[in-house]
Amino acid sequence: MRTDRTQRLFAVCGAFLLSACGAHYAQVPARLQVEPYGRVALVTFTTDRTSGDSLDALATRHFAEALLASQSHVELLELGMSDSTVRRFASGTDPVALAQALGRDRDVSAVFMGRLTMSSVKPRGVVASVRDLRVGAEVSGQLTVSLVNTRTGGTVWRSSAAASQNVGRVSLSDAHPSVSVRNPDDANREIVRELVSGVTRDLRPTWVRQ
Repeated sequence: MRTDRTQRLFAVCGAFLLSACGAHYAQVPARLQVEPYGRVALVTFTTDRTSGDSLDALATRHFAEALLASQSHVELLELGMSDSTVRRFASGTDPVALAQALGRDRDVSAVFMGRLTMSSVKPRGVVASVRDLRVGAEVSGQLTVSLVNTRTGGTVWRSSAAASQNVGRVSLSDAHPSVSVRNPDDANREIVRELVSGVTRDLRPTWVRQ
């Protein structure tokens, strides 16, 4: 009986393997195709942070890398505050006006612009009793990126993502303490990577089983 069960188990496993090997997968093109625009600009993302940690520049660089890795035949012009046209339009200026100015001055068909928002460390937790408590802290962020047509000023694509990371935890259960601490800068950089991965999902092709 044991031998029969083993044989049946091998037969079932073999059927699953044959089914998996016989499955066909088709590639679905990225929802956003940048190639038709040819030459596009990427303006360094704005942020509400003034701590000097350069997370806006980090997010912009990761976005550029993801875009160029997933899209072909695209010329990307990366522009920061050192660019005269970008500098002329201070933060808070109508993005349509900036996009149209870059279209005239830099000969680009569309412009990527984004806004990065990062929180400070926020405490959270539950205190059930003096012998049962769970407290910690986390940081979070949100990134929104748009692609604006420089001729019409219309938004042709927009994507946003949110993420959070723990930076510390203290728990006490039955008089047994547990403590973990993480550098907030490391957590912020990990959040930026998650945010960029989220907003660039439309730039990547996917595979579906047929």
